[in-house]
Amino acid sequence: MTSKEKKQLAIAACKIRMGALEGVHAAKAGHPGGSLSAADMFAYLYFKELNVDPAKPHMEDRDRFVLSKGHTAPGLYATLALRGFFPWEDLKTLRQIGSHLQGHPNMAMTPGVDMSTGSLGQGVSAAAGMALAAKVKGLPIRVYTLLGDGEIEEGEVWEATMFAHHHKLDNLCVIVDNNGLQIDGPIDQVMSPYPIPEKFNAFGLHVIEIDGHDFDQIEAALNEARETKGVPTAIVMKTVKGKGVSFMENQASWHGKAPNDEEYKKAMDDLNARMAELEGEKDE
Repeated sequence: MTSKEKKQLAIAACKIRMGALEGVHAAKAGHPGGSLSAADMFAYLYFKELNVDPAKPHMEDRDRFVLSKGHTAPGLYATLALRGFFPWEDLKTLRQIGSHLQGHPNMAMTPGVDMSTGSLGQGVSAAAGMALAAKVKGLPIRVYTLLGDGEIEEGEVWEATMFAHHHKLDNLCVIVDNNGLQIDGPIDQVMSPYPIPEKFNAFGLHVIEIDGHDFDQIEAALNEARETKGVPTAIVMKTVKGKGVSFMENQASWHGKAPNDEEYKKAMDDLNARMAELEGEKDE
């Protein structure tokens, strides 16, 4: 990947973080922490990896993305808006009555959303079903699903993983956002899912471990997943909850609360400073 491509992806990720915070602040509710930790993966998927078309959101041969950790909808919505599925201004309507941007994704209301999610553990099951349906229909599509590391404490995740391995769903890529924190605190103190890579490996998946904020590693992992045949792939990405906002980073308290006006200004100052830094970098 060229430095220019990485710069473009970093700018997209920064804008996604801004959009997620804009929505949560306007709603005075929502989940910023996990939206920020996943922003780099969102940027890579929607601006480089996925075969999707905002002008044809329901085309049959599109790749599918399922946000299994549906509470991080603000990050997904910002990504979809930036990609052109709906106007950026809609982000300010997050969680409002009548808005198509509710607290969790709704496939019947929001262009670009492939599955309604929110009940943790169910999204990965839906993604496995989509991958199997694509195999049965002979469609050359790939299915990606993003899970939280707290979410994988749910038993349904492992039933879906067993199902995916049994049916040899090599068109399925399971991505775990391992930011180490869930709503009640560190995951290893609440209900430890560790060791995460070894668990997915034991269920028969091809496992790749990466830094979820490194675009070169993201690209290499997704390429490897695409080339892996006969079994699904699990990408376990180490991330920082609240990434990009100084006072939110590695703080479980920012899992599910909105910043007040002063906090929002400080958060946007952090992100605007990062944007200025990126825009000032020379392309090589």
